[in-house]
Amino acid sequence: MNHKTPLNVLFLCTHNSARSILAEATLNHIGGSRFKAWSAGSSPRANQQPNPLGLKALQAVGISTDGLYSKSWDEFARPDAPQMDLIITVCDNAAGEVCPIWPGHPATAHWGYADPSEVQGTEEQRLEAFRLTLQAIKRRLDLLVSLPPEKLASQLIQTSARALARDA
Repeated sequence: MNHKTPLNVLFLCTHNSARSILAEATLNHIGGSRFKAWSAGSSPRANQQPNPLGLKALQAVGISTDGLYSKSWDEFARPDAPQMDLIITVCDNAAGEVCPIWPGHPATAHWGYADPSEVQGTEEQRLEAFRLTLQAIKRRLDLLVSLPPEKLASQLIQTSARALARDA
């Protein structure tokens, strides 16, 4: 990877409404010119939208939510889609699903997080679940962003990303 071209990262989850959206927005916020993030779902529901509590948690820490929307991972298997360097599943369901064949055979890793949208309780308790998930995702993304360029080279990115699943 040269320093002029950002590393393209796709975060996958089932519905693309919570964890993958949090990861996309966070990496685009902290990744500078070195990373470009997207997110998608294996089976977003009809008219799926990002979870409002997820958007609220992002906005509370100063991360832009402009342009975030839920979409199918099929969008990234098209010939005209940006080619991904790294694909990270962020929910346990998507990790075991049959993924499309990605152009360019990107590296893959699985970083599992509990689904904050399944937490019951008051709005404040539910928002706290999103805050905690966002913090956990950001800790791992901070480590990814701080990796030296040689650890992000195409032959090492999969090893580096998978190691972060254990370390954070």
